[in-house]
Amino acid sequence: MNILLKKISGVLLFVLLSAKFTFAQKTDMLPVTKHIDSTKVFALDDLQLMVFRYHPIIKQAALLSESARAKVLQSLGYFDPELKAGFSRKLFGNTEYYNRWNNELKIPLWLAGADLKVGYERNVGTYVNPESRTNGEGLSAIGLSIPLGQGLIIDARRSTLRQSKIMVQYAEADQLKQINSAWYSIVKDYWNWYYTHKQFELVNEGLDLAQRRFKALSAQTLIGDKPGIDSVEAYITVQERIIQKEKTAIELQNARLILSNHLWNEAGNPLELPADALPQSMVNKAARPNSQLLDSLLGQAANQHPEILKLRSKGEQLAVEKSYRQEMLKPKLNVIGNLISSRTGFNSNVPGYYDFNWSNYKVGVELAFPLFLRAERGKLREVKIKQQELDYDLQQSGREIRNQVMASYNDLSAYAAQLAVQLKSIENQQVLVNGENQKFNLGESTLFLINSRETKLIEMKIKQESMVAGYQKALAELYYKAGTRAVLN
Repeated sequence: MNILLKKISGVLLFVLLSAKFTFAQKTDMLPVTKHIDSTKVFALDDLQLMVFRYHPIIKQAALLSESARAKVLQSLGYFDPELKAGFSRKLFGNTEYYNRWNNELKIPLWLAGADLKVGYERNVGTYVNPESRTNGEGLSAIGLSIPLGQGLIIDARRSTLRQSKIMVQYAEADQLKQINSAWYSIVKDYWNWYYTHKQFELVNEGLDLAQRRFKALSAQTLIGDKPGIDSVEAYITVQERIIQKEKTAIELQNARLILSNHLWNEAGNPLELPADALPQSMVNKAARPNSQLLDSLLGQAANQHPEILKLRSKGEQLAVEKSYRQEMLKPKLNVIGNLISSRTGFNSNVPGYYDFNWSNYKVGVELAFPLFLRAERGKLREVKIKQQELDYDLQQSGREIRNQVMASYNDLSAYAAQLAVQLKSIENQQVLVNGENQKFNLGESTLFLINSRETKLIEMKIKQESMVAGYQKALAELYYKAGTRAVLN
């Protein structure tokens, strides 16, 4: 009688739990990935190809160097030839007081800060100053304006042009820094997606195991081989893993959305990462980095790090500014000389004593010198102080960058060592799970121990994938701290 009641209660319990289990299956609409389709794999190099072609931040960073080149073009404007012309006339009471027409073409020269001038003037009239009066044909002139003191070595326009060219290098370094920073952030988002995807797969596999075990135990309960309490415990495990699956599914969906922020097409429209997209497979989980990689990246950081390049460009700019400020301490001494002629055309017939020769000229000298030079000396001192600050900044930045590279390398080495241990631990845990299953089949173990060891195995595999993602992030950080990017195959 007791055996019959036990079987009836077992049947009722199985029917009840099966109904709940069927309902849980119907409400679980998330896909389960069992076979890897290579056409759905979205690898990191695929992401890199899309990012560097279409990402707005990468395109925006490219504008930095374009803006700097535009400033160089503006600076070149100081060396553009300039044409000036002026005409004035006064006529009153049938008397022409003056009739002036002055034209000048000034061509700035790089050498010695000189200006080449070609001019024509015609000044006639009753009341024109005799020193500027010309004949009816006017006079032509060609000459130079040369600064022999201040401005001979370097002047404002040459200083501006040199500094603007240096700022192109600064902008290119800043552009590289922004691109590296954006790519580092994108790589971290990719490996976050990788981890959440692997976590979801492992939790889903654990749910499949729990569902199969529940079905098997329920069948054994019906024939009286297993107690009904085992079916209840098995179903509780199914419920726990369904909850865990729902949680990881949301995490995977959010990680997919975050990664989609970096996906754009050629037309500039945003793209969404497909729900069935798969991350690349990491067969070789992590390799212990060698010392040659560290030496190479330290050399890269010391010579080509964007921050170092920016500081060096700033130093070159200050060197030009210092040279200009030192030049400003000299007195102004400008010499102006022009040869003049009454020739108004190349084919004009002009007597020799009215043509261009050393007997027909205009010369002038300008001299100016501030007595105390306080403004100039103050600006020069300011530039020297900025140079000292820059030297200290360069020294400190170089040391910080070196230590950051070494710290990232240490993190990478730690991840590699931990992964090696984790792989061994998973193998050992798998042995324990297999052994516990064998003992349970022989009636020498309990379902609680199987579930505990199996749950521990799943957690260890999830931790392993977390370490793999952490290793890849640490690898990306190592290159980022060195001021460069890892070359992807």
